[in-house]
Amino acid sequence: MPVRIFLIGFMGSGKTHWGRIWSADSGIPFFDLDVRIEKAFKITITAIFEKKGEVKFRELERLHLMKFQRKKNFILACGGGTPCFSDNMKWMKSQGMVFYLKASPTQIINHIVHETSHRPLLSDINPAELSTFIENKLIEREPYYSQADVILDVNELDNKSLSAFI
Repeated sequence: MPVRIFLIGFMGSGKTHWGRIWSADSGIPFFDLDVRIEKAFKITITAIFEKKGEVKFRELERLHLMKFQRKKNFILACGGGTPCFSDNMKWMKSQGMVFYLKASPTQIINHIVHETSHRPLLSDINPAELSTFIENKLIEREPYYSQADVILDVNELDNKSLSAFI
């Protein structure tokens, strides 16, 4: 039986970090949706946002997400906004299991505070307003994230967290 896992959550929640660890532990191939988009277009996500805008980025994101319909086994780290656009959440749930890596605003800030220039949604945010911005975005995205098949608190994750579900 195919194992198709979509990891969702806000930026800095550990989707790529844990996806790589769980891939190594399980032998299931790992992919990062943002990396695949950057390789395909030979441009960074930040540059896509700057040059083409978020709407164009979301189109490219959906296009590359749909390519996973042809793959049998994978763990895919999705972008933080992926489940919030174009019925992507509904599609992911129809294709496999969706895991939400739930992190607090404080945890997220600790992970991304030195990476804001590489995060398109954060590049223009004043550091003093970062916490409020993240809190508001989490509230906005929670209705999508909470539709996941499995919700995992990032404080409780370890190398074997995924194995209980596959």
